Amino acid sequence: MPDALPASTDAKPSAYRWVVLGVFMLVAGLSQMLWLNYAPLLTTVQTKYGVSEGLAGVLLLVFPLIYVLLSVPAGQLTDRKGYRFSVGLGAALMAGFSCLRISEGNFWVLLIAQTGIAVGQPFAVNGISKLVGDWFTPEHSAIATGLGTMGMFMGMAAGMAATPPLVESLGYQGAMVAFAAISVSVFAAFILLAKNNPHAKPVAEVAAPSMVSLLKNKKLLLLFTVAFLGLGFFNGLTTWLEPILAPNGFDAIKAGAVGGILIVGGIIGAVVVPAISDAMRMRKPFLIGSVALALGALVPVVTSHDETVVMISAAALGFFFLPAFALLLDMCSTVAGEAAAGGATGLLMLFGNGGGVVVILAMVFVKGDEPTFIRAVYLLYGIVALAIALAFGVAETMVKKVAVAQPA
Repeated sequence: MPDALPASTDAKPSAYRWVVLGVFMLVAGLSQMLWLNYAPLLTTVQTKYGVSEGLAGVLLLVFPLIYVLLSVPAGQLTDRKGYRFSVGLGAALMAGFSCLRISEGNFWVLLIAQTGIAVGQPFAVNGISKLVGDWFTPEHSAIATGLGTMGMFMGMAAGMAATPPLVESLGYQGAMVAFAAISVSVFAAFILLAKNNPHAKPVAEVAAPSMVSLLKNKKLLLLFTVAFLGLGFFNGLTTWLEPILAPNGFDAIKAGAVGGILIVGGIIGAVVVPAISDAMRMRKPFLIGSVALALGALVPVVTSHDETVVMISAAALGFFFLPAFALLLDMCSTVAGEAAAGGATGLLMLFGNGGGVVVILAMVFVKGDEPTFIRAVYLLYGIVALAIALAFGVAETMVKKVAVAQPA
């Protein structure tokens, strides 16, 4: 039984930490996969249930909206009850409501199921900072957080890429049965294998700061603002990627391939960049560099007519930009302290998802009656440039080891 953890004089480096992180990655990936199952199925949903394109799109829109509402409560619950409880609760909700999707009754049952899964998502994802603080030393916190976010990116890719083939081979209901079975299996794996570090110093005795005090912390507020801009940019770009690329000769299939290669680049970058950050014991330069290099890669993605150039640039954009999310999470939890890591992560995710909603709508407003998204693309340039400028103001959260002279 997993209750018997490997004995260790220092549990932080225990090999079991990778098991705990691994099952969290499965839960985080599951949350993204269940969200994006319907991104390539909107036409199928319209035909199957006889609903409009806008109503079918609610199956996807409900996730960022629910995240905005529940991100902070989810973070507070994580601080009070611990990450095993909150992540387990999220996994349970996702498993239960994914089974409801098997019913082919009517569209409203499906919407209820997606809403239930969306409720579980912030509880499942916001526990990453607490888990990393429990099992990993500060020297390895960025790579651990990067792996956690890599699980999310892999779930995104799976939701987009695996859903159509499964529906084609198993039928709609058969595919929903398969996804439900995966969800229940991931929930069971987390419950059985996720354990608290028995040797970690307890932090429950320390009262977690209130949300108001966290929002008054200028260092945290700056990180939240960067997250608002960064995730806003990413959500805006990926939401409107197809119409942005259309004038450059890219159809829906090619635009989907560009989005896929962007995520693949992010999966690789989420491991490589935080690992180098850990090795160099620096966070701020890597945060600035990630966003700055992403801006350079963005330009050819949205302007070039050469498919090879766009694909390579999209991979570079994902590689450099998506690791910034892991760096922000790690810096946020370090500034807030272990007792408030869950609440601070919840606020970071709140700002990030809020930025996504705002930028998606702002791009439509800025586009106006223009036939292309060129003015909205200029808005994206400005958002990334502002994020770079603000990143120069954030505080370095890694403290370099200083050699202490021994007394003679």
